[in-house]
Amino acid sequence: MFTDFLYLLRAQGLKIGTGDWVGFLDALKKGLATDTAQLYIIGRALLCRTEADFDKFDLAFAAAFKGATLPDDLRRKLEEWLANAAAVNPNAPPPKPVPQEDLWDELRKRLKEQKERHDGGNHWVGTGGTSPFGNSGAPNAPPGIRLGGSGQRGGAVAVAQERQWESYRTDRVLDVRDMQVALRAVRSLKREGRLELDLDETIDKTAKNAGDIEVIERPERKNQVHVVLLMDTGGSMQPHVEKVERLFTAASRIKTFKTFKSYAFHNCVYDKLYLDIESGKRIPTAKVLAGLTARHRLVFVGDAAMAPYELFSPFGWPGEGQLAGYDWLRRIHERCPASIWLNPDPPRWWSHPTVSAIGKLFPMYELTLDGLRDAVKKLRAPT
Repeated sequence: MFTDFLYLLRAQGLKIGTGDWVGFLDALKKGLATDTAQLYIIGRALLCRTEADFDKFDLAFAAAFKGATLPDDLRRKLEEWLANAAAVNPNAPPPKPVPQEDLWDELRKRLKEQKERHDGGNHWVGTGGTSPFGNSGAPNAPPGIRLGGSGQRGGAVAVAQERQWESYRTDRVLDVRDMQVALRAVRSLKREGRLELDLDETIDKTAKNAGDIEVIERPERKNQVHVVLLMDTGGSMQPHVEKVERLFTAASRIKTFKTFKSYAFHNCVYDKLYLDIESGKRIPTAKVLAGLTARHRLVFVGDAAMAPYELFSPFGWPGEGQLAGYDWLRRIHERCPASIWLNPDPPRWWSHPTVSAIGKLFPMYELTLDGLRDAVKKLRAPT
């Protein structure tokens, strides 16, 4: 049962190490979880690193233990049997231990055979004895499945299925707020511009002057990073329009960048970039390239998927020279090495020839919150 649970956790993307799993199994061996409710709480506490993992854990837990719940009619009958716990019999003989992986199968087997309430003893589902099934048993009772008492009798599965933590996942669709928070981390602060009060230094100087106030000012800190957003539009990008629009909205609303500019292209960057798709207004790519510096951070957004000739064959307007789209991308990368590519398609599709080629030129990240955070780390790294 628990080996399947491990595989289900990993299938959901949870990074469960050997040490994590051994710690979880040790907790079970010590009898810290005697029902699914306790198992759910302990498992989530030991196997999840952040709230973002809770929903993945819930999905795996519900899949692994969905058979651990009891039918409603049987549950009601058990509630009647176990409503009033009998006195514990300290002299009750200990039963033969039931392997943990067989507990639920054994419980179902005994419930089929049991016809009435039972207190004491070491076999039937009841109270006051050493059976591994029931509640209010003797101290020497082995770890088992608690039914009645303070347990929830499988209620943890229902809690997991409610998926209360779904909105905490970092691989979900990004909203504008998520993007703004992530993009604000793209910064390189430098003191320049108008003066502002340095409160800490003013207090320090005033104290050293025995109360004679000395006001200390210094230039305010400003972000020195210039951000350029280049977005693929049309064609295979049509299904991703809303996601790209959210990214554009988030980036354009942030006022902490030194400058922010955006351009559009179709499939790949060629000799002209669009300033406005609807009007068809364009600007020469060479002019944009000439204005780029080492402080510029370029963020490409596109699926990078196209026919190979669209990337590798020369293309250009008559009389203006012809370069392949890949050559334009290479020139941009040479001018601004701290540039990244956000791909709205899942990584399993990135084996396409043109996607692979562009991915070797620009670090490529999936357009999710996790991907955007990793991309921001790359943008902030020294070049």
